[in-house]
Amino acid sequence: MNEVLCRAMAQARVTDRQLAERCGVDVKTVSRWITQPGRVPHARHRWAICEVVGEDEAVLWPAVAKKAIKVGPDREVISVYPYRSACPASLWRSLITKAARELTFAGYTNYFLWLEQARFGTALRRKASQGCRVRFLLGHPESELTQAREQEEGVALTLSTRIRVSLAELEKIKGQTGVDARYSDGHAYLSVFRFDDDMIVTPLLTHHVGHDAPTLHLRRHQNDGMFDRFASHVEELWNRGVPVWEGEHSGQA
Repeated sequence: MNEVLCRAMAQARVTDRQLAERCGVDVKTVSRWITQPGRVPHARHRWAICEVVGEDEAVLWPAVAKKAIKVGPDREVISVYPYRSACPASLWRSLITKAARELTFAGYTNYFLWLEQARFGTALRRKASQGCRVRFLLGHPESELTQAREQEEGVALTLSTRIRVSLAELEKIKGQTGVDARYSDGHAYLSVFRFDDDMIVTPLLTHHVGHDAPTLHLRRHQNDGMFDRFASHVEELWNRGVPVWEGEHSGQA
């Protein structure tokens, strides 16, 4: 028996059938995960399970975590995806849920977050009320760079429209202490999303929209490593950014 998984499910009050529904698998598959200790779910299912039961992957499947340990300069690279759309929504949700100090969304539009994360605004408001700093770095919907990128993408749902959707959603929570947003054009081709010591990075390719971008999941393990370099890049852009809400600096202590 995978007693750790059983205990986590019991504490979360999740049944086999409920877990199967959340993971999109048959209940018999869940039964095998529980009764066969050597049976390890696929990565996307592990992330979904972790989100449902509120436990870390390393606790539920320590052998998998040990096997994934790296000691070289690439040890901060946790996962690689050929497309952002291949990165599970459950991973994003898990990272958002676990963050306690900082949530920084430096995507040019951040539009997809409002679509893929249920009650995203509510989650952000709750995080900010708990003392977590929440920041958004967006492109300006009327800038020349935005217009140029719209021509490159050539899609019906324009870049400026996607930015305005995010701005409209942020307007609903702008009064919450700890939530701040700024405009910048320095991340037009590189999106960085930070969740405490985890980070998702997507370098955008010419003539492609964000969900087609290759994606890295990083976790900080050293000084001046990949994580710190991307973090410094975002901090520089933030310091040079223009506040979205004139006269408001709600994200600053």
